[in-house]
Amino acid sequence: MSAAPPRAVVTALAASLLRHLADVHGPLMLHQSGGCCDGSAPMCFPLGEFVVGDRDVLLGVFDLSLGVGEVGVSQPQDDDAVPLWISGPQFDAWKHTQLVLDVVPGRGAGFSLEAPEGVRLLSRGRVFDAAELATLEGEVPVLGGDWERGVRPAPAALPRVVAEAADACPTPGPRP
Repeated sequence: MSAAPPRAVVTALAASLLRHLADVHGPLMLHQSGGCCDGSAPMCFPLGEFVVGDRDVLLGVFDLSLGVGEVGVSQPQDDDAVPLWISGPQFDAWKHTQLVLDVVPGRGAGFSLEAPEGVRLLSRGRVFDAAELATLEGEVPVLGGDWERGVRPAPAALPRVVAEAADACPTPGPRP
């Protein structure tokens, strides 16, 4: 059986933005909001500023030290580690998809750290294929309560950096 795909990937542009925000604000965290403020958008906060619930699900920990296509072999450290969370009920609705964290021009309506930068984070989704879903079957995600007790995902499960959103989430071509 092949390795499970990462539940989240980040575009190079979004990773660059996160590196900049970490330089300005220190360690970061992300939470895929469930509909408040800016709809259902990824929100970026200083690490620990947003209280992660016991049943929130960790989609992965972005390693900002990685380049496009590189795979982490150990846990990212310090400002390079950016955990991405989603609420348990929202995870249940979207567990069949890979979240692709991207950035687009414009200002969102939320409290996310990138708002003053003139850009906003955007989550895109790619549906896992049948083989990928089979590798994810039986997966036990890390929950907020687990994280508080020191549980961390295996390095192989860490998200990766893709050049552009279309590399992870291709859009369909024109209809014939």
